[in-house]
Amino acid sequence: MKMDLNSVKITEAIGFRSLVTTFEKALEIGLQKKDVRILKRVYDAFESTTNHDKKSPMDEAFREFMLYKLMDNVEKIGALVRLSVDAVREEIASVTIPVVLLADVFDVVTLDKCELIFNFVEEMLDIWKEEIFFTSCKNNILRMCNDLLRRLSRSQNTVFCGRILLFLSKFFPLSERSGLNIVSEFNLENVTEYGTDDKSLDDGLENTVDDIPIKVDYNLYCKFWSLQDFFRNPVQCYSKTQWKMFQSHTNTVLDAFDGFKLDCGLKRRKTDTEKKVDDKAQSTSKSTMKNNRQDEDNENIFKSDIFFAKYLTNPKLLALQLSDSKFRRATLVQFLILFQYLQSKVKFKTDSSVLTSSQELYIETTQTRVYKLIEETPPNGNQFLRTVQHILNREEIWNKWKNEGCKEIRKPDDVQNNTKGKEEPQEDNATTSGSGAVVNDSNVKEESSDESFIKQIQPHTRKRLLGDILRESYNSNRYYLGHPLLTELWNLAPDNLSACKSEDRNFLPEFEVYLNNKNDRSDSSSWRALRLLARQSPHFFTTFNSSSSYKIPDYLENMRRRIIREKLENAKPATSATVTNGQVSSNGSTLENETMTLTDAEQEAEPELGADEDIEKNEDDRNAHSKPLVATHEQIEEIAPLIGDDWKKLGKKLGYTPDELEFFETEHTEPNTACVTMLVNWFADDDDATLDNWAYMMEGLEINEAATAVKAMIERLSTKSSKTDVEVISD
Repeated sequence: MKMDLNSVKITEAIGFRSLVTTFEKALEIGLQKKDVRILKRVYDAFESTTNHDKKSPMDEAFREFMLYKLMDNVEKIGALVRLSVDAVREEIASVTIPVVLLADVFDVVTLDKCELIFNFVEEMLDIWKEEIFFTSCKNNILRMCNDLLRRLSRSQNTVFCGRILLFLSKFFPLSERSGLNIVSEFNLENVTEYGTDDKSLDDGLENTVDDIPIKVDYNLYCKFWSLQDFFRNPVQCYSKTQWKMFQSHTNTVLDAFDGFKLDCGLKRRKTDTEKKVDDKAQSTSKSTMKNNRQDEDNENIFKSDIFFAKYLTNPKLLALQLSDSKFRRATLVQFLILFQYLQSKVKFKTDSSVLTSSQELYIETTQTRVYKLIEETPPNGNQFLRTVQHILNREEIWNKWKNEGCKEIRKPDDVQNNTKGKEEPQEDNATTSGSGAVVNDSNVKEESSDESFIKQIQPHTRKRLLGDILRESYNSNRYYLGHPLLTELWNLAPDNLSACKSEDRNFLPEFEVYLNNKNDRSDSSSWRALRLLARQSPHFFTTFNSSSSYKIPDYLENMRRRIIREKLENAKPATSATVTNGQVSSNGSTLENETMTLTDAEQEAEPELGADEDIEKNEDDRNAHSKPLVATHEQIEEIAPLIGDDWKKLGKKLGYTPDELEFFETEHTEPNTACVTMLVNWFADDDDATLDNWAYMMEGLEINEAATAVKAMIERLSTKSSKTDVEVISD
């Protein structure tokens, strides 16, 4: 609805609400015409009212107009925020009103709209950094961004979280103390978990990779990963006991690196690959082109930038990790960072944090050794070493800056003047070179330093923006995942969901076919067979409990015979059937791709129908209709006092998060009541919630008294159930 400024009534003596209503009407007109002068004209019309009494109604008019009229229009929200910025510059609204409007709208809209509205926040970065807004609004902007981050999930809304953090880093200056680690604290929560105390791991660690000439045993494994605790908290090295341990572990790890050079293995493998390529190249030109493409792909994979923030600590992976150049470089660079911290003068170190002469000598010797190992690690070891040394030198500059109190960084005023002065060489005290160029001997050194400075401040070649790449991929109906191999894999089929559901991707064998391989009787094979049985046959859920006394191989063999027998019975015709070569033919119908013939040995081993099989059938029928034992509310209240203060430990075992346990605790002050509520929810929501599982978990947590009580409850219920079955049979 179009409005005119003449429709806005101006009265002298009006209250707060009347001012708000008048300003809202003027605001609607000003938003349509995108002209703040309309607001200014209405604002100045109230001459008898002070500016302080008029700014509050104006702020309220902005907020109410935003919340009640513009919540569904993202574009108009951005226009209103820009209009509020103009109103601040005209001094008719409070300085903080643009940020307040954004904070209000972020609190009441969905996360999808928040992500769209945040575009306006990013676009107006230069406005927020103006002096009039920065001083008054920086705390409001920081609070608004933190409130958004609390609502977002770091795993589900990763991109949006990253945009907010990048905005804050651009908004606040480098010397902003709220974003600095002033007292040089370490992230002690970054704990690396590894290994066990059982030295039986030696069997799984030794000789896992044939190409590694060193012995990867449990001792090397523990020493290697225990160094992460020193990298996490370098202050431990100032303790004599901890230093001896660090020194011993470091020598062991570096000896292992010295004993296994990556360049030899890489050269040997490269030579073998080249021989294979040469042999294939002699066959046809087509195969030669194919091999060349494969070599190029392998080279691209080797040169691709892949970064791992955390490495896996499985004992069986250490041998493979030692042969990875990036893993080795990450470890060696950690040593250099630790050595630099121990030798640096940090303002917040304690008086006891001082190295002895022997420690300094060891660090210098070991540091030289680490440099040599980095240089020997392919590819481009020399270049990587120079890069690391350059970064560590810059780190010394940042350390000095923090020791001086993190002063504000400013560009020197005389830089441009000095640069201009060097461009025009003076004639005095100058000589002419053979080429006729004028050279000033006194300024040669200064000119070279200026040239190096200019080279440092020159912008690097601009890379292609990620947004342009994504836009181009979207227009061509392709996916871009950042890595060439992932991008190629993701674009193999136009519809990835249909490609995943294709029958060609069904690699599961039939249960009875899988068991035909009688040579493999390992635990892993039995586990896979049980998984196949549970997936393909209902007998797993009706027979396994009654056959718990079987050994697993015997149980699987029995189930295989039963499934084959059932398929044979189902395939028999009404009159006659023929079984030949694994196929059943009846009236022209065949059952293919199934092995359904029983060998003579299997037929002899199969028991005859009798009392045992009748009992097994009765047990199958009972198990088919039986339900798992669950606890009632009264039974849970009976067991809860026996659990006591261990209810949180039990809750973690049941799968509840710390936030959910805290909710139970705040809702119920008494531990027994909170425990009862938690267990009632578990039995109601979890499919695996049974009395057996409950008792098993409490036994593992050593809540023995409660576990014994639950077992007694299970026996009572089982006895009662068996008596009921006997009565039914007798009837």
